[in-house]
Amino acid sequence: MADAQIPDKPALEGLETKWDASWTERGTYLFDRIRAAEVGRAGIFSVDTPPPTASGSLHIGHVFSYTHTDVKVRFERMRGKTVFYPMGWDDNGLPTERRVQNYYGVRCDPSLPYDPQFAPPYEGGDNKSSRAADQIPVSRRNFIELCEKLTVEDEKHFEALWRSLGLSVDWTQTYRTISDDTMRISQLAFLRNLERGEAFQDLAPTLWDIDFRTAVAQAELEDRDQPAAYHCVAFHKTDGSGDVFIETTRPELLPACVALVAHPDDERYQPLFGSTVRTPLFDVEVPVLAHPLAQQDKGSGIAMICTFGDVTDIVWWRELNLPNRTILGQDGRVLAEAPDVIVTDAAKTAYAELAGKTVFSAKKRIVELLQESGDMEGDPKPFTHAVKFYEKGDRPLEIVSTRQWYLRNGARDEALRDKLIALGQQMSWHPDFMRVRYENWTNGLTGDWLVSRQRFFGVPIPVWYALDDDGERDYGRVLTPDAATLPVDPSTDVPPGYTEDQRGVAGGFEGENDIFDTWATSSLTPQLAGGWERDPELWDLVAPFDVRPQGQDIIRTWLFSTLLRSALEDDRAPWTDAAISGFIVDPDRKKMSKSKGNVVTPADILVQHGSDAVRYWAASSRLGTDAAFDPQNPTQIKIGRRLAIKVLNAAKFVLSFPVPEGAQVTHAIDASMLTRLDDVIRDATKALDSYDHARALEITESFFWTFCDDYLELVKERAYNQADVGQASAALALRMALSTLLRLFAPVLVFAAEESWSWFNDGSVHTAPWPETLEIEGDPFVLSVVGSALIGIRRAKTEAKVSQKTPVDQVTVSAPAASLDALRLAEGDLKAVGRITEISYAVADELTVSDIQFAAQEA
Repeated sequence: MADAQIPDKPALEGLETKWDASWTERGTYLFDRIRAAEVGRAGIFSVDTPPPTASGSLHIGHVFSYTHTDVKVRFERMRGKTVFYPMGWDDNGLPTERRVQNYYGVRCDPSLPYDPQFAPPYEGGDNKSSRAADQIPVSRRNFIELCEKLTVEDEKHFEALWRSLGLSVDWTQTYRTISDDTMRISQLAFLRNLERGEAFQDLAPTLWDIDFRTAVAQAELEDRDQPAAYHCVAFHKTDGSGDVFIETTRPELLPACVALVAHPDDERYQPLFGSTVRTPLFDVEVPVLAHPLAQQDKGSGIAMICTFGDVTDIVWWRELNLPNRTILGQDGRVLAEAPDVIVTDAAKTAYAELAGKTVFSAKKRIVELLQESGDMEGDPKPFTHAVKFYEKGDRPLEIVSTRQWYLRNGARDEALRDKLIALGQQMSWHPDFMRVRYENWTNGLTGDWLVSRQRFFGVPIPVWYALDDDGERDYGRVLTPDAATLPVDPSTDVPPGYTEDQRGVAGGFEGENDIFDTWATSSLTPQLAGGWERDPELWDLVAPFDVRPQGQDIIRTWLFSTLLRSALEDDRAPWTDAAISGFIVDPDRKKMSKSKGNVVTPADILVQHGSDAVRYWAASSRLGTDAAFDPQNPTQIKIGRRLAIKVLNAAKFVLSFPVPEGAQVTHAIDASMLTRLDDVIRDATKALDSYDHARALEITESFFWTFCDDYLELVKERAYNQADVGQASAALALRMALSTLLRLFAPVLVFAAEESWSWFNDGSVHTAPWPETLEIEGDPFVLSVVGSALIGIRRAKTEAKVSQKTPVDQVTVSAPAASLDALRLAEGDLKAVGRITEISYAVADELTVSDIQFAAQEA
């Protein structure tokens, strides 16, 4: 703590490296377990931090939202809270697998044996252009080892970027979603769900990605516009009285047709309800039924129900109790074996024309067959419509019948759904309207949560199946492990009461090969970070957490699923508050995403402009509000950089004025400035309390520029002049304001504030107390009026085209009487900064500066 520490030319460059090293060495952001136990839950602020997906690179949207969280965390730390701020890495899931395939040029083939000497064909390359068929097949274990290797490297890069951004994370409190401890917790939570009947297995229609060969949950869907065509197809009335024409976009699913359906109020088809028709080409008798989901104004108003063309087919199939005649396999091709209702030779021949074909080829062929048979009227009518895709997939989803694991989520349980809505209402949402999105999602669920995936890199589902005397799985005898043996991998571990030589043989067992959906693990981030069933004392200190910060796009996945798991396990919400950030959009207001190719990676921007500047840009946007970002012209970031540099220079300037022993604030304008600063403290504190970081920054920044441009200019002559009786008052007021402003800026401009603070304080500004009001008695009006007068004097000099340093013999200031009284209280400072010999005052309705007379030698 000495003025000698102040550099001649303060700069932002190098501050990130300098202070990150210092914070690490001092343990500035470590969770103080001993103090936490002393203060109890009420004295702790805990954060359920989003674990970024460790597959590739972070983008500017991550910087945006994580900065929002860090601002709040730093504020709470300075308010005296013991902060629990962990970081996780979301390692498992399809993004990681895809990255590993491209990065190393491999693909997983579970049938292959493990090769301990395996070396991938590419090491550190991208290999993005290779086709899957060209990638070298490797065993599951080899593939998982490559996944683990690459994610660890990605995590190192991520941590380095977070450190350079200045996140005040406790880096000793980290977790990975694929570690042994994570697997144990994830498997234990699932087994408890199973014991309570909340987890179950079912053979049911499943949304399926034919490229990834895995089931997809409702929350992972996205609609994409795709070209399609209506085909007008004739069904033949069984009584021979004519035809019924339907219009379909999926003619290739005719062999899977189980009914026709129309709206119950549609007078055109009411006479047909209860009758049957026969399918073209396949001559299968199907009923004509009524259902309110049928759209009278779509196509011909009557539709065929197939198993399964879309999610509406599933609803009809379930609610109308229809048979299942699935014809698509998990590879997206038409199954070789026709449904057993296809019995005539002609029908079998027609089906054989489709067997083994892709959906595209089958559609082309069946259209030809329908045209040849005369069962299709006219040509297909092209149009564009929304089609369901897996959010990370490249081809439309199909619906196949598979056996999967599910968690009850309230879709078919009204009591559970009502509980989830109630828990959401008990939470505080920032902004509040985001609660509606959660409620809309919860109320709109159509099925339970599908949690099993047919992939490789993830948490194994911890069950085995007993095999019957024929060696077939007995799904009624699910075998589970003892909790003490977790984690387990059923593909290599043995269930209790069995031996390895009984694997796969009649009367023995078979392990589950599926893994959990990545959200089934990520939904447990409070438990993973907070020591649930591992460290009970820690769990009691931090849970339920204070805040879940996240993006608005994953309310339906991460927020909902985490709240669900907490409701099932603890009958409570996992946090008291949810802070939802908006999207980053490009200059055309389009959301930035990897799929759109408009993502900006932040590393170069942080280096070019400095982390404080980027943090300023992020903190300038309110929660829930989208922010535009133009990497070619980042205006807001440039403003932030200017502000951070000004903080350094202003601090250096203020610290050049010595504060005498026993100094007190005695001058009106000094007290006026500090009184206004008290209002800033109150308003900024209130804003940060309510998660409005943008408002707090706006208030602080506005005062700071007034402080620099007006107050500092007004008092600098007095502060310099040690012979002036008012020097001590000015120097003390400046020092008090600087200390306060640095702490107000500290949550956003973390490096500039820390650097400036270190020039006259021991310890870190980030563990210094949040500023309290100074309670100096002053009139805030004085600074406002004198500042306005100073602006008028400067303007007069500018209009006269003379230097601001030009001496003035006399000037007249006109203003209302109350303003003139305030001006006289600071006349000495106004004369000094304006280099004015005499000021005349005149009463007027508004403040003006006139009759300026410059000194003779300068005229």
